[in-house]
Amino acid sequence: MAASEEELELLRRQLLGMKEETEKQGELVRALKGNKVSKKEIDEAVEVLMRLKLEVQAKEKELVAKAVGSDGGKSSSKETFRQLLNDTLSNRLFFIPAFKIYGGVAGLYDYGPPGCAVKANVLALWRQHYVLEEGMLEIDCPCVTPEVVLKASGHVDKFTDFMVKDEKTGMCYRADHLLKDYCNDSLEKDPLLTAEKRQELKGVLSTLDELNAQQLGAKIKEYKITAPDSKNPVSDPYPFNLMFSTSIGPAGNAPGYLRPETAQGIFVNFSKLYYYNGNKLPFAAAQIGQAFRNEIAPRQGLLRVREFTLAEIEHFVDPEDKSHPKFKDVADLQFLLYPRKEQLAMEKPVKTRIGDAVSQGIVNNQTLGYFIARTYLFITSLGIDKERLRFRQHLPNEMAHYASDCWDAEVECSYGWIEVTGLADRSAYDLKAHSEKSNVDLTAFEKYSEPKEVETLRITPHLKLLGPAFKKDADTVGKALLAMSEEEALGMKAKLDADGQAPLEICTTGKKFTIKKEQVSISKEMITETGRRFTPGVIEPSFGIGRIIYCMYEHCFYTRPSKSGDEQLSVFKFPPVVAPIKCTVFPLMQNEKLNDVAKEISIALTRAGVANKIDITGTSIGKRYARTDELGVPFAITVDFETEVSIDATLRERDSRAQVRVPLAKIASVVRDISDGHLAWETVLSTYPNVAPSHDD
Repeated sequence: MAASEEELELLRRQLLGMKEETEKQGELVRALKGNKVSKKEIDEAVEVLMRLKLEVQAKEKELVAKAVGSDGGKSSSKETFRQLLNDTLSNRLFFIPAFKIYGGVAGLYDYGPPGCAVKANVLALWRQHYVLEEGMLEIDCPCVTPEVVLKASGHVDKFTDFMVKDEKTGMCYRADHLLKDYCNDSLEKDPLLTAEKRQELKGVLSTLDELNAQQLGAKIKEYKITAPDSKNPVSDPYPFNLMFSTSIGPAGNAPGYLRPETAQGIFVNFSKLYYYNGNKLPFAAAQIGQAFRNEIAPRQGLLRVREFTLAEIEHFVDPEDKSHPKFKDVADLQFLLYPRKEQLAMEKPVKTRIGDAVSQGIVNNQTLGYFIARTYLFITSLGIDKERLRFRQHLPNEMAHYASDCWDAEVECSYGWIEVTGLADRSAYDLKAHSEKSNVDLTAFEKYSEPKEVETLRITPHLKLLGPAFKKDADTVGKALLAMSEEEALGMKAKLDADGQAPLEICTTGKKFTIKKEQVSISKEMITETGRRFTPGVIEPSFGIGRIIYCMYEHCFYTRPSKSGDEQLSVFKFPPVVAPIKCTVFPLMQNEKLNDVAKEISIALTRAGVANKIDITGTSIGKRYARTDELGVPFAITVDFETEVSIDATLRERDSRAQVRVPLAKIASVVRDISDGHLAWETVLSTYPNVAPSHDD
């Protein structure tokens, strides 16, 4: 029987006491030998010591056995499951290491035919779910990005991970990954850990993203973590920029990078998109494309790679109105939320109604809440278990200083909880940063129904004084002063009035300056306005398509015994909408007439837009079913000798293996409608005659 955590902790404490007693007995033996007492006394003490050591070993075995029992063998079963899954994915060519004949390159993968089809189907569903249903503007921007763009966005200076090096071999590792692996391995594989130590390691994991280089280095030294490949000591952590650098043009004078995300292409095109949308807010722009990150130590298959597909949305809103007209449509959805309060208290995620989360201020605003709910619907539509999907709120130290609220959609798989989508209220940071750097207006204008007398803020930098004081930075300082929000400007005015000077930080570079009272005038005046000009805020959902697909593979994969029971057959239970092939067509055996009918059905399926595959190899029907189940094909049509007489064929569903006879004239449209989600398999079962499964199935 599995032991409870309380029972395990009692065993740990008993073991600790026994070890202390053994150590004391060992000290006694050493003291007796040093005092040259009689051999009889020493032998008796040694006998007691050996007995205590045997008791410790027995207690350790008992603890390990009960700890493994309480774990249910999850650690080993996870690894076995993952190995079987990856073998199937590789053997059936869903994805494989790139450039394998030359030894491969870590973090680069090729998608084979079924993998390409799955990816295309997931992206098509994403476009339907977001671009079409939400009326978004889709664009496609270059992967090569000039340095100035990524300088403005902050990527050149801040897009880093902390890296450590093997002090002898020079092999590089991500510092936080080494610490994370140590904590997870200790928690999963060391049953001797005390409750205090377990709580400590869980605390480290919950705050891992908050640790700076010094804190990471201190933990690595405290836990005596070494390089996993050589067991050599590692260096202190230091930042490493993850972008691939390049040069644009033959002269090499224009530095650039392969984009680390697709978002910047949307931001720099804001004014054009705003005009295209009739100068109206809110609106959303979307982009699907490749992104590149020079990962320090890629691992975990598609979960951490150097080239990957992102699908990103930038939803532009009035910062003063983040309501959403369709929020009421999703307000009653309930799913697992993991707010920062529960994380800091080390409590579990809570199933919460999204409407309540927004009204209670757990989620910052309706638009962010709406996209969280829509993301829940999208991810679960792919076959991902809703009980193993949660939305985790960023802790305060995880969030950028400009962000209002951030959540990650995380899916539990054999590697633990994996972030697959980030949802952030980025405020107006991005547009302000690019406007400041490019000197191009990236604002929106709201026209009032009639003119208003309003109190407005007037900021006047005195350029004649800024020039001598800041020299080459004078222009940057002047623009930064003009870009201040009302709250920032009034705060500066109060500081100037009180102290005669005030600090100013440039958001894009982090540079700090001291502004003196005579260098800028800040005042409020009454003016007549016909409208309001402002920099829009941005709500950004960002989807890692490869990560989503890998988690879908894990959640859809299972095995079942063959008819004979002598082997386990692999199956992917993909929803029809994302399955690489929707239907296979089999003649029951090698026969010219059956082959001809099968080919006609295949042509009809193709004309109906149904991806299908015909198999006339003559292999047993059971083996052909097994082959297509392993590819996740949801339906199979079998043409037999009854087809000529009854003018129908057998339609089999993958997971239930239930079969019905459907007229040839209808079978293509039936499969199309089920695959598109317009017809339920249960309806098909109740509409057409059921037949017993084949003896080979």
